[in-house]
Amino acid sequence: MTRPFEGVRILDFTQVLAGPYASYQLGLLGADVIKVERREGEDMRQTPLSKEWADRGLAPGWQAINGGKRSLTLDLRKPEAIEIVKRLAKKADVVMENFRPGVMDKLGIGYKALSEINPRLIYCAISAFGQTGPERLGAGYDGKIQAMSGIMSITGHEATGPTRAGFAVCDVLSGATAAFGVSSALFQRTHTGKGQLVDVSMLEATLAFLSGPVADFTVAGHKQYLSGNQAVSRKPTANLFKAGEGYILLAVNNDKQYEALMKAIGREDALSDPRFADWFLRVENEPALRKVIEDALATKSPKEWEKILDAAGAPCANIWRIEEIIDHPQIAFRKAMQQVDTPFGPLRFMGTGFQLAHGGGRLDRMAPALSQNTDEVLAEAGYSADEVAALHKAEVV
Repeated sequence: MTRPFEGVRILDFTQVLAGPYASYQLGLLGADVIKVERREGEDMRQTPLSKEWADRGLAPGWQAINGGKRSLTLDLRKPEAIEIVKRLAKKADVVMENFRPGVMDKLGIGYKALSEINPRLIYCAISAFGQTGPERLGAGYDGKIQAMSGIMSITGHEATGPTRAGFAVCDVLSGATAAFGVSSALFQRTHTGKGQLVDVSMLEATLAFLSGPVADFTVAGHKQYLSGNQAVSRKPTANLFKAGEGYILLAVNNDKQYEALMKAIGREDALSDPRFADWFLRVENEPALRKVIEDALATKSPKEWEKILDAAGAPCANIWRIEEIIDHPQIAFRKAMQQVDTPFGPLRFMGTGFQLAHGGGRLDRMAPALSQNTDEVLAEAGYSADEVAALHKAEVV
């Protein structure tokens, strides 16, 4: 079955996380992604989590967002390399990069130069603040954007202060935004026949994901605060609670669920307690309500309570670890994890976060070794074997 982006070719100059995540999503959906790296390879190939994999130039986190791509190495300081890019751009559908604004222009392969060669080209530039504005040249690091966007101002507890999210959330959501932007531009091209610049600002992408908190202030004047594990509903039973020797996250947000919770934990008597008669009183008397719930939850483990409460109609979740959840029966049933055969044995990676009835995403092969596909890509661009050999000898590729 044909996938959505079969036949779409992407020249991917992106590095680190936001950009590679974007092109990886498009690659899972069928795009031919040619990853352009410097001859030494990008730094993320050697992140220090595992020396074994770093020595191979295949760090796990790097593999996670570069599977299925082809590797082309170029020394972009040399004019022959720039000529290669221009030749490839003539037949490309998309170019993606996440350098600071102006870097690709100085090399002679920015949007203006490449769109003159190929007017149908979609050019996606991901940066901290976008291609325009007073902060356009600012560095785009996930931690910086988490701090600037307001995410850290609402994440964490008063006792410990603002806290970064447990993963590079701004990088990933910016990558998802870029993939959506490229998809939109490709679809629009079917109507107009024209390419265009897709200008992705990490800060704006993050604020777009914070649309609720933004509107809380712009509409009602409400200022956010550190809310720990409290849900956005502000219901006191939508929070983290001690249970047995661990914790459980309750997502009890309406009266039906509240009643189910109290019955399931054996505290049906609390339903007639005047202190908890409605949500306003439950908020006012939150410490007392929390004690009622945690005293009851102390009698069993979080995993036991998860089964009991779910069955009763009180939404909740035990705190699963990543190494546990990837083997959850639901994940296994939907084949959400992608397994590929490699020279190092079978490896598993996450695929797309959705399934299509026709031609959905899949990972065809592991991430490439450095320069693994340089010769074949050059041959496809029309370079002869002798020309390719000369480019190697001159250390252009």
